[in-house]
Amino acid sequence: MSLPVTTAESITTLAAITGSGLLQLVISLAVLIALVKPLGWFMARVLDGSVGEAPLGLGRVLGRVERSIYALCGVRGDARGRPIEMGWKRYAMGVLLFNAIGVLVVYTLQRTQHVLPVNPAGLGAVEAKSAFNTAVSFVTNTNWQGYGGETTMSHLTQMLGLGVQNFLSAATGIAVLAALIRGLARNPCATIGNCWVDLTRVTLYILLPLSVILAVALVSQGVVQTFRGPQEVALTVPLTTAEGAAVTTQTIPLGPAASQIAIKQLGTNGGGFFNVNSAHPLENPTALSNFLQMLAILLIPAALCWTFGEMVRDRRQGWAVLAAMLVIFVPLLGATYVFEAQGNPRVNAILQASTGDPIGAVLSSPRSGDVPNMEGKEARFGVANSALWAAATTAASNGSVNAMHDSFTPLGGLIPMWLMQLGEVVFGGVGSGLYGMLMFVIVAVFVAGLMVGRAPEYLGKKIEPFEMKMAMICVLVPCAIVLLGTAVAVLIPEGNTTSNPPTAGAHNFSQILYAFSSAGNNNGSAFAGLSANTPFYNIALGLAMWFSRFWIIVPVLAVAGSLAAKRVSPTTGTRGGGTLPTHTPVFVLMLVAVILIVGALTFVPALALGPVVEHLQLHTAATPPP
Repeated sequence: MSLPVTTAESITTLAAITGSGLLQLVISLAVLIALVKPLGWFMARVLDGSVGEAPLGLGRVLGRVERSIYALCGVRGDARGRPIEMGWKRYAMGVLLFNAIGVLVVYTLQRTQHVLPVNPAGLGAVEAKSAFNTAVSFVTNTNWQGYGGETTMSHLTQMLGLGVQNFLSAATGIAVLAALIRGLARNPCATIGNCWVDLTRVTLYILLPLSVILAVALVSQGVVQTFRGPQEVALTVPLTTAEGAAVTTQTIPLGPAASQIAIKQLGTNGGGFFNVNSAHPLENPTALSNFLQMLAILLIPAALCWTFGEMVRDRRQGWAVLAAMLVIFVPLLGATYVFEAQGNPRVNAILQASTGDPIGAVLSSPRSGDVPNMEGKEARFGVANSALWAAATTAASNGSVNAMHDSFTPLGGLIPMWLMQLGEVVFGGVGSGLYGMLMFVIVAVFVAGLMVGRAPEYLGKKIEPFEMKMAMICVLVPCAIVLLGTAVAVLIPEGNTTSNPPTAGAHNFSQILYAFSSAGNNNGSAFAGLSANTPFYNIALGLAMWFSRFWIIVPVLAVAGSLAAKRVSPTTGTRGGGTLPTHTPVFVLMLVAVILIVGALTFVPALALGPVVEHLQLHTAATPPP
């Protein structure tokens, strides 16, 4: 909702939010960093199979469930009863098969929900192309939504289809990361783990317990959790339609929202139970629920950096990767806040010219600043929390929103878009962000080695042409999907005439570019002025989400298998022609440079046609003639 600006006092309050806003950002990041070590340590215990030895003893509590799942799925064990591990090709086939079955299940649930139980609103079957798009979206951890959840999906579809995939798609990302870490840590080995074991352990020991804790906390704040259908309530102030008809009641949708919201944030899924996502008062009712959800978005991706360092037995490597993420994230977060706090120059120019009223007087005074851009933002959360959420959700491949990104200022909207276009490696999705970052690490090691004449090695494993080819596939496939998809969309009527309301020019281009940036990087957020629930966008974005997810996962597993088969080379020193150190500030800056250069060279021309042009147009129009 937009904040009504009607008094001088409200303007003064808005103009003074910068200090408190910065404090909110600092506290959020401080709490996040404080939780990295304990959660990262625990996840390392889960992924290396020693969770039963942990002080929490979850292995003793959930071990029987885990073993029952293995028996049900036919997971074979060796002579000691341990599950037999897989080479990278079998691991990849298991992941692909598992997720393909997931698409079929979610698609079928949507198409048959009108004849299935737990549908109190009596919703009909989902249209075929929309069902395809949604099935692919939730299986790939994208959670792009071209529909309104409360008016489209039954409670059963939300729980059994979308909710389950929130767990399984997140588990897939962490499982693939675990396989890559084993490839880096083992010396030498033909296997990288067992995909069924990894999927089971991640779901049982990490995602389920954290989701239960967060869901209970959200319910305590007023997030709904019920099987009841929509409820009709009386309006406190009756309304009258344009035709003169009286409106005295409102229908409020309900459902099992809290359980899905918890995993949507922790698993960097992002799909909302309600259409407006985490801007809805029943999905995100209080400042505390807003803080907990924002924290949950970044929690597991950040903690996995510690898990990585723990599993390769060099914690400095984990801290180096986390430092690179923060070096990129913090300045871009600050810039988003600044651009939104400055507000819309056209609005500010109009108000500053109104010196005959109290608002104009306040705005024209030396101590007041510009009115922040509150268009499309929840008045409960304000600019600072909206900027933090926008940066976090696009950095972390989450895609949930507590404000309308389409209503951000041009440069304020450019930053979330660019965070996605960097490859979703600044935190990124659970698992997928870190294995994407490690592909950039491989590129950075190779480039740095060539520049200084040192052996291209990472953690003692030689980086050779095969690893470079696979890493470049991971880096370039999302870029190609985004740019090619955008090019096709703007060239054909089906892709270029669906803006709502119909617009043309720079902002319309930004909406299309944002949609394919979101799908091509498995994010799920949108410039929602684009009406994407059309046959073209349902199919095009569905294909973009599928190929972006699995044309990266397969090369990552190929790299894991190749590195696992290599013997660890002894470190030969960090001077002269020795091994290049990968835990130093110099390498962190090198890694950041590689990420930013790839993003700049690839997407700056497209961004110049959209948000940059719109920014120039906005400020030119806001400048009074001489």
